[in-house]
Order: sequence, then C-alpha cells, then structure tokens
Amino acid sequence: MVQSAELLLDSGLDTAVRREWAALSDAGLPSQNRHRGESNRPHITVVVASSMPASVDSGAAVHFDPFDVRLGGLVVFGGRTATLARLVVPSVELLDLHARMHAAVGSGSFDNVAIGQWTPHVTLARRLTPDEAGAATRLLCPHLDDLTGSAAALRRWDGDNKCEWRIG
Repeated sequence: MVQSAELLLDSGLDTAVRREWAALSDAGLPSQNRHRGESNRPHITVVVASSMPASVDSGAAVHFDPFDVRLGGLVVFGGRTATLARLVVPSVELLDLHARMHAAVGSGSFDNVAIGQWTPHVTLARRLTPDEAGAATRLLCPHLDDLTGSAAALRRWDGDNKCEWRIG
C-alpha cells in the first residue's frame, strides 16, 4: 500500500470541487463522489512513498502554514483507464512545500511525485473509459472557471491502515 502526505483545501474550495464531483455522478459518470469513506475529500497529493519517516508523521520534518491555491483547467491522465483532474497552478509556496516534503521522505518517494515529475492536481474522477473522459470534459468545460482558496491543512494518509491524521 501507499503512504502519502496531502494538502486539504479550505471549505470554499472543498465545496466547489464537491459540486464538480456531484455534477459528474449526477450525469452517470464516474466521480470521486461515489467514494463515501470519511477520509475521501478533495486534496492535493504532495508526496507518496512506500513508508514515511517518523519525522514526517509527527510534523517535525516539515513546517506547514496555509497558503493560497488556485485550481485551473482540466487534465486527463492516461493509462488503462483515465483519471480526470483539476490542475493546481504552481505557486512558490506549493513548490517549496513539495521540495521540503520530498527531501524529508528521501529516496523512498515514488517517481510520479519526484521533483520535475510531479503534476499537482485535485482528482475529480478515476477509472474513466475514453468515452467517459470525453463526456466528463464536455460536461464540465462550459462551466469551468479557475477556483481560488487556500491549502488549509496538511494530512497524512496511511494506506495500509486506512487512517489519516493532520501533520503539524
């Protein structure tokens, strides 16, 4: 399983992303809205690894202060199935936090979140067929504006034990 550190969004951004999740599921399309677990919420994954140092878990390795976040356009990540997401517009604060988290985790960090490889995003839907990805994009694009708010908290997700906690 995976271990991750993720940015949680302020209530306004969280609500706006959940509206997009609802629009997709209301249209019969895959959506993060279908996952009813309490830990399922809009977030920006900052680092993923097979294990996390205790200094990350405790908050000792990385200090976090809230900062402004802007969600931009849509992106579709390919593979056997597609993932639809909102791009996060990189800021100095976001890139700095990413670099500090990456340094704290060290060589155990997965390649897709490595410096120079990471695409910050908020997932809207997973496991879409090509037709569903097209339909989802057509559904959301006419109403798509940048969304602004803040990264309100940093959390740890423990995929092995299916639990979460705030860092710092």
